[in-house]
Amino acid sequence: MSTMGLSYSEIQDFLNQADLSKLPSLRIAVLRNIMVEPVEPYLRYLAYQMGFQAQVAFGDYDNIYQEAVGGQGNLLGPDTDYVLVFTKLETLSPTLARSYTLVDSERIQAETERIRDYVDNVLSGIRRQTNAVILWHGFELCIYPALGIMDSQSPDGQNAAVGSLNEMLKSSLRNAGNAYFVDLTLCLARLGAAQFYDHRYWHIGRAPFTRQALREIAGEDLKFVRALKGKVKKCLALDCDGVLWGGVIGEDGLAGIGLGQTHPGSAYYELQQEILSLYHRGIILALCSKNNEEDVWEVFRRHPDMILKEEHIATSQVNWRDKAANLRQIAQDLNIGLDSLVFLDDSDFEVNLIRQVLPEVEVLHLAPARATEYRSILAACGLFDTLTLSTEDRKRGAMYKAEVARKQLQGHATSMEDYLKALEMVLEVRLADEFTIGRIAQLTQKTNQFNLTTKRYSEDDIRSLAGSSRSNVMYVKVSDRFGEYGIVGVCILKYEDRRATLDTFLLSCRVLGRGVEDAFLAEALSLARARGFEIARGEYCATQKNGQVADFYVKRGFEASKNETESERQVFECKLSDETNHEPSFFKQIVSEIDT
Repeated sequence: MSTMGLSYSEIQDFLNQADLSKLPSLRIAVLRNIMVEPVEPYLRYLAYQMGFQAQVAFGDYDNIYQEAVGGQGNLLGPDTDYVLVFTKLETLSPTLARSYTLVDSERIQAETERIRDYVDNVLSGIRRQTNAVILWHGFELCIYPALGIMDSQSPDGQNAAVGSLNEMLKSSLRNAGNAYFVDLTLCLARLGAAQFYDHRYWHIGRAPFTRQALREIAGEDLKFVRALKGKVKKCLALDCDGVLWGGVIGEDGLAGIGLGQTHPGSAYYELQQEILSLYHRGIILALCSKNNEEDVWEVFRRHPDMILKEEHIATSQVNWRDKAANLRQIAQDLNIGLDSLVFLDDSDFEVNLIRQVLPEVEVLHLAPARATEYRSILAACGLFDTLTLSTEDRKRGAMYKAEVARKQLQGHATSMEDYLKALEMVLEVRLADEFTIGRIAQLTQKTNQFNLTTKRYSEDDIRSLAGSSRSNVMYVKVSDRFGEYGIVGVCILKYEDRRATLDTFLLSCRVLGRGVEDAFLAEALSLARARGFEIARGEYCATQKNGQVADFYVKRGFEASKNETESERQVFECKLSDETNHEPSFFKQIVSEIDT
């Protein structure tokens, strides 16, 4: 997410010269009570890095209420994708921001209630005009609060009041749906007040933030876009020497490498702590190192300060081949795209090689001179940030380890049918509930390969669809003799007239080729049939990644609709009375909520 390599003017020059016309659009509307126009190039450049052409439109200065509630300016509409809201406290409530010690508690409470009403009315106004995602920037804590050092000692201090405003804002955003709180205090803390605020331009033109601050804020905003658009990375591939520990294990030996809780080994120890945190957030870990494999595993098994263990590593390529080939093998082993990988390395040569040969792979260069910053560099990248954390996420590392055992079983099977029977798979097909909405939304945001339409939905979207009489949200959960896969598939059925439309049909790459898709489709059609619909309608929207499912519906008895076929979108239909889809026979058990 960084734009550190280019200056503001260089970013503008790049955007003026680049051909962005073929990229999908990202329409962003900005409501504000301050001047923030210089944020536009950062938003557009970061969107470009993600594969989007951002179109940024600004509302008039300090005109939020009129544009949101009154609909002035035609800024918001059905085609708006994101609404960014900036409400600087100094403009919204000069009393709370600049005259805090001059008013009593009743006036403070009255101001707080006024701001709550303002926020709720603005959110309602936005929602009347658009279902776009709302990113509302919170109020920063005061660097020099009104009561000085006493402020943090008092429950009635100014920063306590700002904190209450932020909690109120978060509550209102949750109620609005598809609306998120952007924490500007985090951005402020990363840069420091001297780099964040421009006091001169605040007084001249009500522009409070420096360009460095706007760059940081744009990066924070685009983390939400990345998560909601399914651009989050899935796997962290790790070099070993100079990354997980200081020195070279083959030369320095187990006792000679730098790894521990005191300097200089503490920098590597802290990086491992951050890596382990990502593992428990569901990020797959892999090793990609030029090394003797026995030496590397000795560190994992025997070094007392090695907090990463073999059990955390889903797959490894520790050998003397070039790292580009090894990264390709890692992606193949895990059945994920190269663009799902982030590679961590300290070598200029290796970093430049991967950037040139495998541009799809995101590379983080950990320069040896910056070893003490390694943990911060990884934490700051924002490449793994999500808006949900499911049970499946917490178990993902173990799930991928179990896949190794499955491949060993497959190697001994005499046929695919024998292998699938030997897995003893159990499928559970159920309707979405409050406990599964987060994981279902996450799958729509992250699944790219076996995804017929690649529509992205937030938790609030899924909650609304699951609660509607015009739609059903189904999921499939899989387990076998080696363990659980968790929730791996989603089907969203939408109903209109006599037709049941498969708005979304997707499956995790971890269970492809095991018949799960056929059993799941059969259950979906069974539900539509049970609800009295006569025709099932499936859509395929072509992307760069989902070509493998282009003929999915045709192979399962659907016929192409001659009236609704476009270059990148095809429609298929089948009569539900035909019952052309049958569940495979090799599953140990299929537990279906649809049958109950």
